[in-house]
Order: sequence, then C-alpha cells, then structure tokens
Amino acid sequence: MTREELMKALEMQEEVLQFVHFSNEDAWELGNLLVKEAKRLGISIAVQIRRNNNMNIFTYAMPGITGYNMERLLRKHNTVQMMEKSSLYMYMLLQESKEGVQGLQLPLNDFGFYGGAFPIRIEEAGVIGSVAISGIGHVADHDFLIKTISKYLHIDEVPRISTDKM
Repeated sequence: MTREELMKALEMQEEVLQFVHFSNEDAWELGNLLVKEAKRLGISIAVQIRRNNNMNIFTYAMPGITGYNMERLLRKHNTVQMMEKSSLYMYMLLQESKEGVQGLQLPLNDFGFYGGAFPIRIEEAGVIGSVAISGIGHVADHDFLIKTISKYLHIDEVPRISTDKM
C-alpha cells in the first residue's frame, strides 16, 4: 500500500466504524470482546475504554502487561481526545509533517503518536471517547482494534491495513 492508500484506509475505518449509541454497558461488552479475542489468539494486551470526561469505564490488563503499557494507553487516549482521530492516523499524519510532533506544541509526555487507540464516534454526535489497547506493537494494536470493533458492530466491509507495510 502507498502512504496515500494507508491514510485513505485509516480515514475510511473511522467513517465506517461509528456507533449508534455507547453506554457503559456497551463499553463492558466491547471490552470483554477485546479480552476474549486476545485470549483466543494467545496474545497479552491491556485494554481501556475511556470517555472524553476522563472517566475510565473499562480497564483490563492481561498477564505480562506492565506499567509501561498502561502509560501508553493514557497517552493514546489523550491523542484521540485532543485530535478526534485514531492514534495511528495521527502517527501517519505526523510522519509527513516537517515540524513533526513539535509542530503540535503539545507536551510529549502526555500524548502518544503511535497506533492502538480508536475514537468512539457516535453517528450525528461526534467523538465521545476512545478505546485503546497496548501490548502487541502499535500497528498490530490498531489492526486488532479494527478487527474487533468491526466484529462488535457487525460490519464486515472495513478497509484493513497490513501490519507488514508500515
């Protein structure tokens, strides 16, 4: 995939993977699906779902997860909350920017410009929170989220990115 194709795929993912509603019960179901899928695949991840008011409504850390992973979750959430785009989209966008992350003038200790967080966007309302994982590499984290959110929303046709292309 070209860089332009990757960016278009990331934009389409956000367009397609929107929620009609998102309650704490929805967070519980999505969070548990993420954990179940990780167990099925034999991978160890940290999962967190957070509202834009900074309320964590689902958190789970599998064996092998460290404080480092939990810190990365927070930084990824902050990125989605500030930019209303997936953290991988922001990573790709900043790769082409001359100023890079410094051009955003944000405290680097608070933001994570790498994959693994995706906006919870309500149709006709906007971004109300984010779901993030950490543990399997930033592009793989993003792809795992896309696969699982697609499954949760019962959406089969979602553009995917290849983890070996980045």
